Amino acid sequence: MDFIIFAVAMTALIYGADFIIKESERIALHFNISHFVIGATLIAFGTSLPEMAASMMASGAGKSEMAIANVVGSVTFNITLVLGLVFLISKKMTSRRNLFDRDSAWVVVPVILFMLMIQDGLISRIEGALYILVMFSYLIFLFTDSKEDLVEEIDEELMKEKFKWLKTTQFLLIGFILTIGGAHFVVESGTNIAKIFGVSEWIIGLFLIAFGTSLPELVVSLVAIKKGNAEMSIGNIIGSNVANFSMVLGSAALLNPLSIDLIATKFDIYIMIAASLTLLFILANRLYNKAGAIFLLTILTLFILNSI
Repeated sequence: MDFIIFAVAMTALIYGADFIIKESERIALHFNISHFVIGATLIAFGTSLPEMAASMMASGAGKSEMAIANVVGSVTFNITLVLGLVFLISKKMTSRRNLFDRDSAWVVVPVILFMLMIQDGLISRIEGALYILVMFSYLIFLFTDSKEDLVEEIDEELMKEKFKWLKTTQFLLIGFILTIGGAHFVVESGTNIAKIFGVSEWIIGLFLIAFGTSLPELVVSLVAIKKGNAEMSIGNIIGSNVANFSMVLGSAALLNPLSIDLIATKFDIYIMIAASLTLLFILANRLYNKAGAIFLLTILTLFILNSI
């Protein structure tokens, strides 16, 4: 029964987040807010909304390891699974943007901050606030650096639709109910599944919750491939990972300080670091091809085998 509840709750969480993103974009377009501004905020916050809801709910329930595991697992899945599949499926990618020059700092700095913060086995409220500042700095970066890329993120279909306040308000309300309710039951059912199988809440957060909350990134990336914009997936994943560390982990730590067992979780953290460094290597050498995919999927395989 807990598996069914988990699956239904995860679906509600993802669809709820999608409703919130779509209706927020609809409102912004109605008030003639710059397409660039909409794109910037959607990239920064949009696909990380499920992770944020799940981690904050876990933190509020005193399950700090589940909250951190969700972020560690999501970052790992985003890089190894999502980008691995993007590089494997897509044809030759020629990015107009020099991703290594412009985005490499955003790959490594959040990871370095994370490693520094957990040395005492605790991410405090002050450290959570510092992560929120990182989110603001990333928004400033988006607003000053990547205007053309962000405008392309706007949903063209929404621009053509007639705006209706009642419909938008209803969908926003449904979105918030599904997101909050879904996050609550994801954490509760996930905890019960951990007890049934005698595994830690860290493992549940790392795999079940992290994989589920990474599905929006996967869907967005596959759609980008279909539209011939596969190179945009890399920037979106980098932005999502920045949001996972700063907005998701920062908000969860502000709610409750997060403790972590460094010995029990070290391999998973090493895998996340390895994935980030591999992404850095791929950006530096522009290995947006099957070779890059093999590197990333190999790390994913090691990640899964170790946990099994």
